[in-house]
Amino acid sequence: MSHAAHSLAEPTRILIVGYGRMGALVERLAPECQCEVAGVLDIDKNRDGEALSDGAWRDVDVAIDFTTPDAVRRNLPRYAALRLNAVVGTTGWNADRDAMRDLAGRAGIGVVAAPNFSAGAVLFEVIAGNAARLLARHAEFGAWLHEVHHDKKLDAPSGTALGIQAAMEAAGYGRTIDVASSRAGHVPGIHTVGFDGPSETITLSHSVRDRGTFARGALLAARWVKGRQGWFTMRDVLGLGV
Repeated sequence: MSHAAHSLAEPTRILIVGYGRMGALVERLAPECQCEVAGVLDIDKNRDGEALSDGAWRDVDVAIDFTTPDAVRRNLPRYAALRLNAVVGTTGWNADRDAMRDLAGRAGIGVVAAPNFSAGAVLFEVIAGNAARLLARHAEFGAWLHEVHHDKKLDAPSGTALGIQAAMEAAGYGRTIDVASSRAGHVPGIHTVGFDGPSETITLSHSVRDRGTFARGALLAARWVKGRQGWFTMRDVLGLGV
């Protein structure tokens, strides 16, 4: 069924894969985002992807995966076998992205994979890229990027920081961008980009106040990818293009 064929009034039936803080929050916020939870798979119910067997979850539109890198490597081929579209918020599996994208393409499923589902964070990446394009012309300005997350976050730099760095480089900033990470306390996420000149500094910053923005973004992505085929990011979901 094409994306245009399904009514936006219909709830999107989701399968939550991974039931940590993000999975629980997705479950709680699903009703306000026109999504209906068809099932929840935690590590006990889906050890080694066993709950994603052939013929399972036929009534589900989209899986929302907030698990671990190893679990994504197991789960995504199973989503492909089930012809089940997916939203993947897990980070740390970038080395396997091309293989997973090829797998999804052969299966004809739709996948939204993003390191950050906050609409503001995605827009911030675009803003940072635009700033880098302007500052690239001024060799006296050096660039830096600092990100802060809670002390339970495993990957450093964050996937969001790496995305911002890539956007700045793609915009034409060819000089070194110094990237630093801090892990402390309960910080949901702060990303700061700076450009420092001989007598002045320009800083841009995005701060997340709570994880609700990630859950709402993932649910928005699930609504958007229902009925679509291809490999997408939150830029596609927000209509920002590449």
